[in-house]
Amino acid sequence: MLSALFPSQRPPLARRPPLPSQPAGSGQPPRPRRAGPIALLGLVVLAGTLLLVPATSGLATAAAGGSARLSGSAPVGGSARLGGSARLGGSAPVSGPVPLGGPLLGTSGTAVAGTPGTPRLPAGVTARGWLLADLATGQVLAAHDAHGRFLPASTLKILTALTLIPRLPPARVVSVSRADVAVPGSKVGLVARQRYTVGQLLTALLVVSANDAGDALASSAGGVPRTVALMSQQAAALQARDTGVRNVTGLDAPGQLTSAYDLALIARAAMKLPAFRHYVAIRSSSVPAPGHRSIAIGNHDKLLWNYPGAIGIKNGYTVAAGGTLVGAAVRGGRTLVVTLLHANARNWPEAAALLSWGFAADGHVAPVGQLVDPVQPGQRVATLVPAAHPAGRTAVRTASVARQLHLTPVLLPVAAAGLLLAVAAAVCRTRRYSRRRLS
Repeated sequence: MLSALFPSQRPPLARRPPLPSQPAGSGQPPRPRRAGPIALLGLVVLAGTLLLVPATSGLATAAAGGSARLSGSAPVGGSARLGGSARLGGSAPVSGPVPLGGPLLGTSGTAVAGTPGTPRLPAGVTARGWLLADLATGQVLAAHDAHGRFLPASTLKILTALTLIPRLPPARVVSVSRADVAVPGSKVGLVARQRYTVGQLLTALLVVSANDAGDALASSAGGVPRTVALMSQQAAALQARDTGVRNVTGLDAPGQLTSAYDLALIARAAMKLPAFRHYVAIRSSSVPAPGHRSIAIGNHDKLLWNYPGAIGIKNGYTVAAGGTLVGAAVRGGRTLVVTLLHANARNWPEAAALLSWGFAADGHVAPVGQLVDPVQPGQRVATLVPAAHPAGRTAVRTASVARQLHLTPVLLPVAAAGLLLAVAAAVCRTRRYSRRRLS
């Protein structure tokens, strides 16, 4: 009786009939069916949208980015023809706002407008960005990725000198600090607490690219941050919109970039200062040293030593920036300026070849652009790059991100709809499967 009231074993459960998808007697647990067409459609919409977001953002960046490019831009390809006489290597000018200086300067390739008698451009130019222009008229004779943004190295010292020469009398005496002497990079060998004139420091800055002289000049002008701010204002006044300034020496720094076009603008303005023309044409000089001695210095600009008619300007080099150079020469009453960025370390032969081509092509080429004039006094200009912050994204990268964020809200609802379709279909299939198992 106890066994009847408290059975030791539970009665067997009734066997459920097998599901249609499970053969009878198979002994395997039932398997759910695959997702239906609605789930597949949702997944396809979601995947397509995720692929479309970066692609569309990239197209928008290319369409609206104009001519600005970051350091390390992709190599250009072959050449195409535009308007009959203008040869453009790589990408053609993009639609949208006209690049500063003219539409032909918006290409990442080579722009030159010649005639059948025009000599061929020199081969073997390694510079990723270069420009050749008439210093007097501002006409651009030829260029390659004129607005491509690259590290300037010591060519930035042209802007430093252009900013400080009008503000510092050459006879002013400057006492050098330990911080000025401790700056990294190339130095002339200034001694802390030694006194130098502004003229001697400018000579060291532009002849032997002395970073210690650059920091000492900036200290005399109110400090490095203030001088950087003044240099940024000077670049904005020149409409050098590709240039970001982070220090006075040109040492590599995040956001410190320039273009071949901007370097030509800066050099053209600097060469209008008689004092600047004097400093950059010096081949040999000396800087005082303790004990009534002196340090002999020679100009680092090999173009000045080796090219007939060269009148200077400035060269530079860092491992990241490569070789950079701004050079000018006079021949037959005409003055040409050439700018090179991200070239080989030994790049003066490239500058010489481009200058020779420019003089030989006189009368055979039409200008492909124009070096714009500075803004008029009193005209408001915006500082395009923060003056005293060494970190942060460049203006080009910021613009690209802004375009991507502008496009993303358009496609996000489509992605969300695809995801909801896939989830809804999966939930429906799961519930249907659960009901079948319980029935």
